[in-house]
Amino acid sequence: MKPPLHHHHHHHHHHLLLRSLLNETLNPLHHLRALSTSSPNPRTTHVPESPPLPPATSLSHRHARSLPVSGSPARALHLLDEMPQPNLASYNLTLSSYNRLSRFDKTISAFRRLRLAGFVPDQFAYGSVLSACAASEDVAFGEQVYSIVLKYGFCSNGYVCTGMIDLFAKNGRFGDAVKVFEESANRENVVCWNAVIAGAVRNGENSVALRLFCDMLAGFCAPNGFTFSSVLCACAAVGELWVGRGVHALVVKCDSEADVFVRTAIVDLYAKCGDMDAAMNEFVHMPIRNVVSWTAIISGFVREEAAFDALRLFKEMIKSGVEINKCTVTSVLLGCSKSSRAKETNQIHCLTLKNGLYMDSVVKESLISTYAKIANFELSERVFEESGAVKSPATWSALITGLSTHSSIRSIELLKKMFREGSKPDSRCSSVVLSTIDSVELGKQFHSVVVKDGSVHDVLVGSALSTMYSRCGGIEDGYKIFMRMKEKDRVSWTSMISGFSGHGRSVEAFQLCREMIFEDIKPDPVALSAILAACEGHKCLIKGMEIHGYALRFGFGSEMPVNNALVSMYSKCKNLVLARRVFDRSLYKDQVMWSSMVSGYATNGYSEEALSQVKSMLSAGFELDHFSCSSILGLCANLSKPCFGRQLHGHANKAGTILHLSVSCALLAMYSKCGSIEDSRIVFEAIENPDLVTWTAMIDGYAQHGSGLEALSIFKTMIKHGMSPDSVTLVSVLSACSRNGLVEEGFFYFNSMRTVFGIEPESHHYACMVDLLSRSGRLIEAANFINSMPIKPNFLIWSTLLAASRVHGDVELGKLAARKVLEMENCDSGSYISLSHISADIGDWEEVLRIRRSMKGSSMKKEPGWSIT
Repeated sequence: MKPPLHHHHHHHHHHLLLRSLLNETLNPLHHLRALSTSSPNPRTTHVPESPPLPPATSLSHRHARSLPVSGSPARALHLLDEMPQPNLASYNLTLSSYNRLSRFDKTISAFRRLRLAGFVPDQFAYGSVLSACAASEDVAFGEQVYSIVLKYGFCSNGYVCTGMIDLFAKNGRFGDAVKVFEESANRENVVCWNAVIAGAVRNGENSVALRLFCDMLAGFCAPNGFTFSSVLCACAAVGELWVGRGVHALVVKCDSEADVFVRTAIVDLYAKCGDMDAAMNEFVHMPIRNVVSWTAIISGFVREEAAFDALRLFKEMIKSGVEINKCTVTSVLLGCSKSSRAKETNQIHCLTLKNGLYMDSVVKESLISTYAKIANFELSERVFEESGAVKSPATWSALITGLSTHSSIRSIELLKKMFREGSKPDSRCSSVVLSTIDSVELGKQFHSVVVKDGSVHDVLVGSALSTMYSRCGGIEDGYKIFMRMKEKDRVSWTSMISGFSGHGRSVEAFQLCREMIFEDIKPDPVALSAILAACEGHKCLIKGMEIHGYALRFGFGSEMPVNNALVSMYSKCKNLVLARRVFDRSLYKDQVMWSSMVSGYATNGYSEEALSQVKSMLSAGFELDHFSCSSILGLCANLSKPCFGRQLHGHANKAGTILHLSVSCALLAMYSKCGSIEDSRIVFEAIENPDLVTWTAMIDGYAQHGSGLEALSIFKTMIKHGMSPDSVTLVSVLSACSRNGLVEEGFFYFNSMRTVFGIEPESHHYACMVDLLSRSGRLIEAANFINSMPIKPNFLIWSTLLAASRVHGDVELGKLAARKVLEMENCDSGSYISLSHISADIGDWEEVLRIRRSMKGSSMKKEPGWSIT
């Protein structure tokens, strides 16, 4: 059979049509005649278990009618077996009784006997056997039955049509179910409409369900309570709150509010769409509240991160005497895990032990996951051990997934144990484990596992695998996995875009975004934020502005993630005017947006504006994260504002951001540059495990303050702690020696670079040695050192010798150094000035005038002084 004729790009059109129909239906001048003249039909969509029997005239018919239809099906079957001459009525009752006993194989066998006995089945027989085929998933025999139906002309009968629709819809063949409905031409039977609409919802075709409901209203077939329940479920699934409100109004107009199922569906709609005020209003006014309605409202509050309200309602539910089920328990436990409520989790655990729900595997999995997420690993593993000797893959996955966010090592150990015991993780577990792996070698091993068990084709696993490679540095491998994925959802596209953005591959990120749109997958705020992160530098400004326009066009202009990414993007593209414009127009500003604005000002040289924003940010009650705090402390050092730096020091202590090494290192450097090396040492001593950058900052601080011996002492302590220096650290050490005239120590550490630390000296290290010799007045040795260098002397080295020659009055050496400097491509005005001063010192004024004239005739600028920091 052909699939139904529906396309996703028509869904919006159908929703608009449904809205217009609802408006007409609710308008008292255009209300539907069917709704005003007929009462709602019964809610049922399945074939009646005990269909009415045809008029009986013979003794056998009267015998069949005397059977206890409303009593025990087993007794009815016993009496039917004793009948000497079975007839069509008795066969119908036999089929119905077997269905009531869930003996669907017996129903099918009885139908075969009916045919072999020469009877022609009626609509009740067809309905019963099709119901049995649907329940037992015997689609093949159901199709055979339907061929007989077509032969004898029963395809337009409501019982038969409903049974066939149910058969296909319940077995994943919704397209065939729609075809049966369309071919039956049964447009006035509400039961058939209910069957196909419920089938659409069951198969996830919620937009199709709304389209069918639209057709149902246009065809003047009055919906009933079952119709409303199905349509409200479809609205909740696709987030169509406006359409759902229209259906709610139609429910009121049709006086279907007394139906507890419909009222529950209304509560569920509002709860899933986030309108908890409306959901609570409906829930409070329900005359009867069953476990489904209680669970719906509790789940809504859990979804909205309102764990307190969810727990309060859960307690009221228990007091009201409504028996909780596993769905209620798992929903409340999810709320406990989101809000880290250990006490309530223990109480719910005890409650499940008392009412017997603890034996349910789903409840145990939820408890395992909740205990793991609130960091109670002991109880999580205890519940896991109580699951029995043979644990299901879902139970294993619950524990591994729960532990992965806290201890990736332990989750990997459990995964290995799971494999040893013959179980395999499900796709969700595999994807979570892959998201915690930070070793490409381990990731490749797990890659082979998911290839072997076939789960690599799952969209969750494939996306997580691609992200793992991207995160571990193998962006090309990640892209290969992504391209091989048979199915790509919005999350997988967004993850790949983020991978390219994180590796600075903006061209590939933009290309993927275009391909994503061509694949008819609309980027959401998360995807737009990912592509905006790839915009860095003035060249990407136009691309970023295009994405900004796209976000405004599709209604994402007020989304906080997008605005955060826009502020960051414009800051990285050095357009602070547009960044500030987005910032000022954002109705809601969170921690991320404030931090992006502060960092944007700080990194683009707007120091005063950055400090002003920090003050406003703190006044608004936000905290400085460690990135912003360290960058602002750097500004305080450059602007020599130790007072504000001390205030930030106190704020960092209070907020706990001082525990980040970047903040401590920035504080240390700030105090050092502001002339308080003692405060730098206090900050340094408070750091529990300083890294190499922090050690280097402390060494450089003492070097800048002329405390060379103290700097060398810090360096020796660092070596004792097992920390290996890098080239930057040795620049600080050699600088400390040169600033304090420690020539022997300087040569000792310079010679140790290759032999002890395995670091090849670079131009900065040679410049430090030239500076060391020059400061000590040993200019000839400095010149000889330059001539013996294994690398070509650069501008920095010759300019260092030039400056020293002038200080010590060595004219000849100064002229030599000056000629070498003037030969360099990056020669600046400072070199000419130094040569001019040397000529002036010896009275060679003609040379001074010649140098000044050559400076005026050329375009050159004064380069800033070089610093090792």
